[in-house]
Amino acid sequence: MENRIINYFKGRGAQFNPHSRFEKNQYVQEHVEGLDEEFLQKEKTEIIYTYPKTIINKVESTDIGMAYSLNPYQGCEHGCIYCYARNSHEFWGYSAGLDFERKIIVKKNAVELLETTFSQKNWKPKPIMLSGNTDCYQPIEREMELTRNILKTCLKYKHPVAIITKNSLITRDIDILTELAEHNLVHVMISITGTDEKVRQLLEPRTATYKNRMLVLETLSKHGIPCGVMVAPIIPGINNHEISNVIEQAAAAGANTAGITIVRLNGSVEHIFKDWLEKNFPDRVDKVWNQIMDCHGGKVSDSRKSVRMKGEGKIAESIMQLFKLSRERFMPNESKFVFNTVSFNYKAGDKQLSLF
Repeated sequence: MENRIINYFKGRGAQFNPHSRFEKNQYVQEHVEGLDEEFLQKEKTEIIYTYPKTIINKVESTDIGMAYSLNPYQGCEHGCIYCYARNSHEFWGYSAGLDFERKIIVKKNAVELLETTFSQKNWKPKPIMLSGNTDCYQPIEREMELTRNILKTCLKYKHPVAIITKNSLITRDIDILTELAEHNLVHVMISITGTDEKVRQLLEPRTATYKNRMLVLETLSKHGIPCGVMVAPIIPGINNHEISNVIEQAAAAGANTAGITIVRLNGSVEHIFKDWLEKNFPDRVDKVWNQIMDCHGGKVSDSRKSVRMKGEGKIAESIMQLFKLSRERFMPNESKFVFNTVSFNYKAGDKQLSLF
């Protein structure tokens, strides 16, 4: 326990940089004294600007529920230890561990690319998910305002957009979200994994508190913005007992729908999560690990499109049953939100009126 406290990188989820599967050579620190730890603790977030040729990704998976996704950022300062998006950082030449939290890629021309896409006569409007990968309201958004300007563009062209976030910064854009909601163009899901702040600080070290996320739901609801709660991911042995609490409190705050996923540890996330688990919950390692495996056919990873989100087996079934009962009890009038796709106007940019 003493070693864990001394060498633990506070404010970060991952505690090391695992080797990227795209790199031929592996570089490691080999020293006994641990002289680099103080430097690593103080290492600041690095912003890396990029100018992609496209910004909208077509979603092929049927279990996502959206036709397109848009990611203005790659990497995320939130540091959620379980994040499946960590693996995507390796495509950029960085590690899925600490690099994912410290090296944030900003797609500087995201808004311009989106406007170019919307102005095409043959573009067929379908809901775009913000972000589908890393959180569009992560801390750097406060300065960059890419997400805010993307929402402005969606409003300008009357294009439907869905948002999932765990950051209270979303309330900054309540003005735009309210206008989008008036046209049935937006739906927001707030991700809440529990109600225990001590667990949240370890699990999601740089995110809004659970209490603040409930307040976000209240604010959205009061402004007539359709919103729900994403109880995800559920980690057996860590937060599966929180399902009913989260749904009850979220419903009271104004959420009118709920979703759920069970954690899966694909790629490098497996090693990052296992290291985190050993350092923070040493007494539960075997229990948690075995239960995750039980949900995914004897493995902690799962790529099967029809199974990976909800898992299978007795533990997964009990989790999904508890979720279903809780949703029926606290959200009896839940209904599926229908996006407005008929108001889209690809000519909205013809007047050359800049919003930025």
